[in-house]
Amino acid sequence: MASENGDKLELAFSVVPDPKPKKDWVNLSLRVVAFLATASATLVMAFNKQTKSMVVATIGTNPVTITLTAMFQHTPAFTFFVIVNAIASFYNMVVIGVEILGPQYDYKELRLGLIAILDVMTMALAATGDGAATFMAELGRNGNSHARWDKICDKFEAYCNRGGVALIASFVGLILLLVVTVMSITKMLKLNRI
Repeated sequence: MASENGDKLELAFSVVPDPKPKKDWVNLSLRVVAFLATASATLVMAFNKQTKSMVVATIGTNPVTITLTAMFQHTPAFTFFVIVNAIASFYNMVVIGVEILGPQYDYKELRLGLIAILDVMTMALAATGDGAATFMAELGRNGNSHARWDKICDKFEAYCNRGGVALIASFVGLILLLVVTVMSITKMLKLNRI
């Protein structure tokens, strides 16, 4: 539009920022599922125990039996797996609370940077725990003929099956942690673009 003296009239719209920041429901729901996966992996492995009586010898007609118990505490890799998944579960639970309550207490988007760094650290911890437990699970399932380590899963099948379920749940949690980490870093980079 032009006025009578030849000046142009310009229209400008200003966008008023929303006082309440929106919650990222996708990130939040992925975190909840990651929490459930790592917490279930922790609980399944922590309560994984099987006791079995086996015949080791026969004296005359009387069998000599021994009672053996397979527990996660007998293997340092499984103990590390339980501790790491418990840390990942606790971290996800805290971040879920921060995501719900935190935006109103955020100081210069410091929360996003801190969450992104801690996401990477938690994902690295979970990956090391999963790797160590997977190695020991494979060794228990198949043994190692070169080192003369016998497999135990033919004797403690329920123990090994529950351990496998814990590993699957933990790997699901690890994949979700990877996705959440990428989303956190992307969100932080979007807000810091100049």
